[in-house]
Amino acid sequence: MKFVTFGALAAPRLGALDAERGVLDLKKANSRLPGDMVALIEGGASALKAAKSTFEAARKKKGGPWTPLNRAKLLAPFPSPRKNVFCVGRNYKLHILEGARARGVEPTFPKVPEFFSKPRTTVIGHDASILRHEKDTQQLDYEVELAVVIGKRIRDVPEDKAMAAVFGYTICNDVTARDLQRAHGQWFKGKSLDTFCPMGPCIVTADEFGDPSGHRISLKVNGEIRQDSNTSDLLFGVPALVSSLCAGLTLEPGDVISTGTPSGVAMGMTPQMWLQVGDVIEAEIEGIGVLRDRVVKG
Repeated sequence: MKFVTFGALAAPRLGALDAERGVLDLKKANSRLPGDMVALIEGGASALKAAKSTFEAARKKKGGPWTPLNRAKLLAPFPSPRKNVFCVGRNYKLHILEGARARGVEPTFPKVPEFFSKPRTTVIGHDASILRHEKDTQQLDYEVELAVVIGKRIRDVPEDKAMAAVFGYTICNDVTARDLQRAHGQWFKGKSLDTFCPMGPCIVTADEFGDPSGHRISLKVNGEIRQDSNTSDLLFGVPALVSSLCAGLTLEPGDVISTGTPSGVAMGMTPQMWLQVGDVIEAEIEGIGVLRDRVVKG
């Protein structure tokens, strides 16, 4: 099942996505359902079951609280997350190699996941605007990433039990100012400017998405394919990432872990084709959909 957050940013609504009918307003369809994404996830199996049954019943009826997809404004699944978005650096093998080439150093592969985070103020949704931040960076880059949505409160969970804590998956674009990243000697600043974490367009439940390994992951800039890979190239898979991150650190329902990007980023190109005002970025993952955003002046 695919869940979305839609409507006005000041009054977001929880919806379910259908390819033919559009977005179902779940709260209007069933007043007993939670009204937002975090509450749905916190509701556990019973809330998910109720949402699914409401969705299936609505699909069989004429009329109802549906909004055609071309009229629905899709927000980020969590328009204002309660925490920073957790991220993973250097987690696709070919991306590690291209990054080393770009820096003129010998490649090294991490022995453990390399975590950082992006602030809540970076998060924007589908068909939103990525600020160019012209005065802050001259090297604006893109990174399509599979993002894991945590479904329950966990800590110190072993790898073989980690998948039970996953609610579903979405797409993140880990927009990066490479010159700031290099100047500050770590990832946080260069990846944390406002609007630098487009997320969406939906969350696909874990049961529908299936094994997170083996999904095509790609990104286009103005229709040109820049990144084209598969999640099977991940150095650390989803179970390892969840288990490693929650070691001594409590994860909660609605927490998001963006799992790293494949090769094909602007930094690794010759010449390096940085993002510019007017560029349209389409980040796509098989089984989820397309997250589209545009770079604007600002």
